[in-house]
Amino acid sequence: MTQQPNTQQPSDQPPFSVPTVDVSAYVRGGTDDERAACARAMDAACREVGFVQVVGHGVPTATADAFAAALDAFFGLDLEAKKAWVRPAHENRGYTAPKSESLALSLGVQSETRMKDFFEAFNIGASVSEHPGLDLDDLGVAGHYAENTWPDVPGFREAVEAWRREAARVARVLVDVFEDALGVRPGTLTDLVGHPIELLRMNNYALDAGIEVELDEDLVGMGEHTDFGIVTVLWADQVKGLQVLREGEWHDVMPTDGALLVNLGDLTTRLTNEQWLSTLHRVKPPIVGGTIQRRRSAAFFLDGDAEKTVGPLPGFVDEAHPALYAPVSIDEHIAAKLNGSRAGVLNTAAEREAQRVLAAGV
Repeated sequence: MTQQPNTQQPSDQPPFSVPTVDVSAYVRGGTDDERAACARAMDAACREVGFVQVVGHGVPTATADAFAAALDAFFGLDLEAKKAWVRPAHENRGYTAPKSESLALSLGVQSETRMKDFFEAFNIGASVSEHPGLDLDDLGVAGHYAENTWPDVPGFREAVEAWRREAARVARVLVDVFEDALGVRPGTLTDLVGHPIELLRMNNYALDAGIEVELDEDLVGMGEHTDFGIVTVLWADQVKGLQVLREGEWHDVMPTDGALLVNLGDLTTRLTNEQWLSTLHRVKPPIVGGTIQRRRSAAFFLDGDAEKTVGPLPGFVDEAHPALYAPVSIDEHIAAKLNGSRAGVLNTAAEREAQRVLAAGV
C-alpha cells in the first residue's frame, strides 16, 4: 500500500489553520480601503493555503437550515428509491450511489488499490433552459448544461434552488474579490462567467451513524482530488472528515460558525500560472472515537463559460515564470475531469495535477 502522509502536525510547527476572510465589504458595498484590505487578505490566503473560511457572505441562516432539512429528506429515502434519479454519467446530474465514482481518476492518477469513493450525492446545475438568449448548441457546449431532475420530495426543489442562488451569488462576489486580489484588469475573470457551467453537488457520507467501526486505511469517503473550475463554495457539517494536504501532511478542516469554506479550482491555478494553487483535498469517513458520525456537505462549483479558453494570464508569465499550461477550452477541461471521476476514464490531460499528487505520496 502507498504510504499515506501523516495527519499529525509536527511539534515544532505552528498548528495548521485555514485563514478567515471577511468579504462583507464586497457584499454590502464597503469603502475602497475596506475592499483593498479584503483583497490583500484573500491574496495571502490563496497563495498560502488555497482554502479560505469566508465570513460576511450574507447568506441567511434560515436558507441554510431549510437546505439542510431538504438534504435529510432526500438522503433519508430508501436506496432503491433514490436510484430512480440516476442520470447518465456525462450529464453530471441527478443521483450518484455510494462507491460509483473515483475522483482520483480526474487527476490522472490510477488508484486501483483503493475502494471507490464511499459517498452518495445529488447534483443540479445551470441548464440550457436558464440561458434562453444563448444558442449553446451552436457553441457546441450544450452537454454541460443538461436539464435538472427533481425528486418527488416535498419542498426539496424550493429549498435547494434557494441555496443554489445564494451560493452562486457568493461565488460571483469571490470572482470580484479575486480580480482585485490578483491586480488584473476588471472583467478578466468576470468575463469568464457570463453563462458558466455551474454545479451544486449535495453529498451524504453513506455510512450508518452510530455504528462502531475499525477504520480501514483503504476506506475513503471521497478520494483525494482538486476541484475542476474557478472557485468552490462549500457548506458542510461541523464534523471531521474533510482534509487538505499541505507540505506533505493531511489536516482536518471544518467550517467555523457561520462560515463557508471556499477553495480554488484548477482553472484558477492555470490562470495564475500556479501562483494560486488548487489544494489537494479528500474526505475520510466521518468516524470520531471509533464511531460513525453523520456528515453532509454541499459544494457549489463555478466553472466558467464552456466555450471560453483558459491559459496563464499575461501578467503571470515572464522570463522567470514561463507558462506552465497550454490554453484549453473550459469545455475540454471539465469534460476530461468528469470522464475521470464519473466514467472511470483516466484523465491523461492532467499531467501537472498528477505530478502534484504523486510528489505528495498519496
